[in-house]
Amino acid sequence: MLHITKSEIENMEAVIATGGKQYRVAPGQVIKVERLGKPKGSSVEFDQVLLVNQDGQVTVEPKALSSARVTGEVLSERKGGKVIVVKFKRRKNYRRRRGHRQTLTAVRITKIEV
Repeated sequence: MLHITKSEIENMEAVIATGGKQYRVAPGQVIKVERLGKPKGSSVEFDQVLLVNQDGQVTVEPKALSSARVTGEVLSERKGGKVIVVKFKRRKNYRRRRGHRQTLTAVRITKIEV
């Protein structure tokens, strides 16, 4: 089991980019990201770190963040909520209704390294 003290959680956070989106993460936090295709229990590493905040010291410099890594553990992979897409053209009797459910991966953040 992962043991993280409360002070470590409050003092360390990062902004990562994955799946075309940005996420603000801290150790112990569970996030849902676009499908990663990894089995449950496997380790995942996010190397595209955009910002690191450590004890109030904010790092955004690309040279300093080139070696930064955020690691996590895959918890599950399931579909998200349904999004309804509707196309409509007035006076043309054209209506289309379609649903979509994106596959998401739940990841627990375990460590942030700079």
